[in-house]
Amino acid sequence: MRLIGFILLAFIWLASLPSAHAVQPDEIMSDPAKESRARDLSRELRCMVCQNQSIDDSEAPLARDLRLLVRERIAAGDSDAQVIVFLVARYGEFVLLKPLLKSHTLLLWLLPPLALVGGGLALWTHTRRRSKAAVADESLFKLSADEEARLERLTAAEPEKPV
Repeated sequence: MRLIGFILLAFIWLASLPSAHAVQPDEIMSDPAKESRARDLSRELRCMVCQNQSIDDSEAPLARDLRLLVRERIAAGDSDAQVIVFLVARYGEFVLLKPLLKSHTLLLWLLPPLALVGGGLALWTHTRRRSKAAVADESLFKLSADEEARLERLTAAEPEKPV
């Protein structure tokens, strides 16, 4: 049991370590403030090859190209919003790891909370029905007066056996 606890603790510790980034040394900007902006933007953009990784974490060649493009736009003086608008215009909204809240993405944003509320209501309804059924079933196990008297006679007649 201690071994399992140790292994679990080791996995939690490893998961808490900072993730490795795929940014190459030749991509890093000389200005630390601009590099910080580029890294923040890179964490918000999806790698089109890996699809579930940010371009900051991906080692795919297309992710490298996107990182360089982000740094190029920042060096040109674009704001973070302008860089995002440029990339969305070029690659579509799929490039964003966190989609924008618009009418066509409303279902995407509302489905998880609605599913959670629906699951909670289903669980609550099931629990209520089950508790009502348990109360109704209790009456099936009650003995009549004749059965209780017979049970008393039988238990009094038999000596107790040691267990």
